[in-house]
Amino acid sequence: MIKSGVAGRIGRMVGDSGPERVLIAASFVNRVGNGLFNAASALYFTLVVGLPAVQVGAALTIAGVIGLCAGIPGGHLADRRGARLIMMLALAVQAVSMASLVLVESWSAFTIIATVDQIAAAVGGAAWGALVARVGGERPAMFRAKLRTFVNLGVILGTVGAGLALAADTRGAYVTLILGNAASFAVCSLLLLLLPRYPVLAAPPRQRRWLVLTDRPFLTFTALYGAMGLQYPVVSLLLPIWISEHTETPRWTVAALFGVNSAFCVLMQTRIGSRIETPYDGGRAFRIAGLLFLVSCPLMALAAHTPAWVAATLVLAAIFVHSLAEVWESSACFALGFGLAPDHAQGQYQGVLGLGFNAGQALAPVILTTVVLGLGTAGWLLLAAFFALLGAAGPSLARWGMRTRPQPA
Repeated sequence: MIKSGVAGRIGRMVGDSGPERVLIAASFVNRVGNGLFNAASALYFTLVVGLPAVQVGAALTIAGVIGLCAGIPGGHLADRRGARLIMMLALAVQAVSMASLVLVESWSAFTIIATVDQIAAAVGGAAWGALVARVGGERPAMFRAKLRTFVNLGVILGTVGAGLALAADTRGAYVTLILGNAASFAVCSLLLLLLPRYPVLAAPPRQRRWLVLTDRPFLTFTALYGAMGLQYPVVSLLLPIWISEHTETPRWTVAALFGVNSAFCVLMQTRIGSRIETPYDGGRAFRIAGLLFLVSCPLMALAAHTPAWVAATLVLAAIFVHSLAEVWESSACFALGFGLAPDHAQGQYQGVLGLGFNAGQALAPVILTTVVLGLGTAGWLLLAAFFALLGAAGPSLARWGMRTRPQPA
């Protein structure tokens, strides 16, 4: 009786239905593999394969730009052929391409394999969004919050595993991480076989094929989503450089901040995200996120003008506020991104959303390192105001989007 009670509580924590648990488990496995690979990929190709860092960066840039173009047609294909099938095929391609990386000995081979991987990733990302919309059940906000919680947890566990392998610093350790990521794609694809074969939803008659490209509210939201996505590299790129070059805080605090950020997001995502259900909720949550970033960025800037112990306290407070804003922002984007998309076209809508986000991530390093670091404290204040202005548009955008949705007959 006790064992069954514990199992029941764990099951409810993971998901309310079999399909929800399957998709959460598949995403968790996949993100553990991502955590293994992302922490070691650059070191493997520069230190083990011997490619110059410039060539590695160029190959990844080429692959990323080409991959951006695959999300929208991949999402449309998922809408017409079934999201589960397209996602399984994309994962299978990624498993093969990832395993092939251990055979790379030249820049051209690396570029080709990385490009294939990024195309499959873009297609799979759009199909994943459509599949999440189908699996969500009666409480989609709760499901999406739980899904993101376990996705973050998977990345954390994968990163810890990568740290252990990096400590060994051998070719075998790096190869193990890459093959571990390839295996995670294969296992994730096989787990999706446990999902039902959801029927393809027919589009309304006389509707445009590429409906999303004429949906101005959604395209506007996509632009805001990509711009607000600059908040992710603030923690992973901007803040570490700021701490090491402009504050007296010990450099080891960078690793501690990563841990605090990840743990806080894991603990708070379900608690907050489960309440953000409708696009109207999403608009208000987007505004709250902007206001919280308005607080966190000046705290990070102020750390450069204080003694070491005060700077450490300010940065820790800033990362707490920033992490809270990240949870509100991701929950808002789930509610708006899925809520404004028609059921029969979730794939192409998620493909456009992924394109906007990835474009923002591609531009983020240049913007953050030149504008914010270049202006110093003024740059942080400008970034804070930028996030707040983006967030302020959330409620009106939600109202605009809902006004233009087709009304039920």
